[in-house]
Amino acid sequence: MEKLTFTITISAPRERVWKALWDDANYRRWTAVFTEGSYAESDWKEGSKIKFLSPGGSGMVSRIARLVPNEFMSFEHLGEIKEGVEDLSAGWSGLFENYSLRETDGGTELTAIIDMDGEYADYFKGIFPKALAVVKEIAEV
Repeated sequence: MEKLTFTITISAPRERVWKALWDDANYRRWTAVFTEGSYAESDWKEGSKIKFLSPGGSGMVSRIARLVPNEFMSFEHLGEIKEGVEDLSAGWSGLFENYSLRETDGGTELTAIIDMDGEYADYFKGIFPKALAVVKEIAEV
């Protein structure tokens, strides 16, 4: 397992960056970088299950491990979803994905730290900065 860290500075307050990340329409926009039509199903409360899905109903099932509005979001990945069926024995189980927002002079520093199975690390190293650039674009409008 590898930890990947991505940081971007955004010229917007933390509240706008938070909304750019987790508002449904915005979430769909920046995660389209990974898979067009991506979306999440959750009540967005700490401790709740969240499903990260593609249009075909496949994706990941996770738990919102920690949520501090406008500051921190942590997802604990539990497994995969294949054709609508949860598989908790999949390789993503026990990995975390964390998003931190820190105020800076004139903006917000967004840091994403992702536990990654080595098989996918190179893919995410190339594409995650592109997704964060979309978050920046959304928040700075």
